[in-house]
Amino acid sequence: MTTIVVTQDLHLFLDQRDRLRRLGTVTLYDDPAKTSDEWLQRCSGAQVICTGKFGLKERIYELRDVFLSLPFVGVGWLDKEKLKERNITVSYAPGCNRDAVTEWIIGMMINMLRRLPQFMNASEVPTHPSSLQTVGLKGKEVCILGAGNIGTNVGNICKVMGMRVRYFHRGENLLHSVTNADVVVNVLGQNSSTKGLLDLSFFKGMKPGSYFISITSPTILDTAALLTCLGDTIAAAAVDAGGIQAGDTSDAYYKMLLQNDKMIVTPHIAYATDVTARIANDMMIENIEAFVSGKPRNLLH
Repeated sequence: MTTIVVTQDLHLFLDQRDRLRRLGTVTLYDDPAKTSDEWLQRCSGAQVICTGKFGLKERIYELRDVFLSLPFVGVGWLDKEKLKERNITVSYAPGCNRDAVTEWIIGMMINMLRRLPQFMNASEVPTHPSSLQTVGLKGKEVCILGAGNIGTNVGNICKVMGMRVRYFHRGENLLHSVTNADVVVNVLGQNSSTKGLLDLSFFKGMKPGSYFISITSPTILDTAALLTCLGDTIAAAAVDAGGIQAGDTSDAYYKMLLQNDKMIVTPHIAYATDVTARIANDMMIENIEAFVSGKPRNLLH
């Protein structure tokens, strides 16, 4: 029998737990490991490991001869050569967070341009008409950096709202792409070509008074440069603090983003809906089923 461990609460539905049990002997942990040592101990003896990022990032290269099925998208930080040396096979769940993250992006776009947080439950607002006027989305240009699962979904919704949609693809002139954009949305994947791509020259090259939204790894953008340009070139920004443990409001990166009042920031929760849990865990289990049957899919190559 295949030995499977689920190292933490992955919000598995009852039918998903049953599917796992049909694949082998399953150990389910419904609480997060307190330390990376504890995470590694939970993995001990398992042939198949289902896990979130905690523990995984710190200790993955201490594993050997295992199959990892991950219920998330962001795996660009994994070292493929080290995985090969340790005979670690990794599958992941591309597109599982598409709907939830799209909702977050569109929600942030509307909140920033319409300044809704300023007016929500307000006991007093400026009475001058110009103070009440906000920016409508219809007719505005949005440049989406990346045309994958999330980027194309965001673009489709923006078109329905009457926005002009442009995509930046690898190999194109980045600064030229954003010159006329009223809103720039960063959904680029983390890899060697995108590391540090969004630097000071990028943010200074954005259209004056434009808006910036990002849901990807902080390795892609120069956060200090973004903060420098906020309130100057960039009217406002919204960032889901990727790269931190989900919900960790004590994280230093999250706290740094909070310091600018032109920034809307959430502690890496853009993906977190019941819809994502259903899709991601179904894909995680389907990847195990495919691996067990000798036809692996969604592998990190």
